[in-house]
Amino acid sequence: MSEPAPALIELGVVGAPFGVRGWVKVRSFTEPAESLLEHGALKLWVAGEWRTYELEAAGRSGGQLTVKLQGVEDRNAAEVLRGASIGIERERLPRTAPREYYRADLLGCEVLSVAGTRLGTLEYFIETPAHACMVVRGAREYWVPAVPQYLRSVDLTARRVVVDWDETS
Repeated sequence: MSEPAPALIELGVVGAPFGVRGWVKVRSFTEPAESLLEHGALKLWVAGEWRTYELEAAGRSGGQLTVKLQGVEDRNAAEVLRGASIGIERERLPRTAPREYYRADLLGCEVLSVAGTRLGTLEYFIETPAHACMVVRGAREYWVPAVPQYLRSVDLTARRVVVDWDETS
């Protein structure tokens, strides 16, 4: 029997291959984006398991992070990693500042409108070109932008998020 995997926080996702020598594009959920690379090795969710890849090199192309991972030598190997989540152990992460939250901590929270209407449960986040959106499922599905304008309060103890969002939107 294998040892259980440590609790990891998703900090990004691997995108398309970049070139023919094993480089991949990376979408970082960290601010600044480069802080994802400060850990030296990246844990990727590949084929149903977490695998560790040492970081050989990193750069930018067209404003997007690109990385070269040890053992990923060609475009075909890079293609296998497309869509892999990038995770890190919670204890390696810095403490959050006031009104900052790790996405993983918000998943499963009950989401209410400022008027007190229950919209549903925060199921996951989706990245859009402008910003991340919280996907909330209840009687219907809502995509609420995860920006201060709409995110009014978070109570992690009560597992509740209040958003300035009209349930008819």
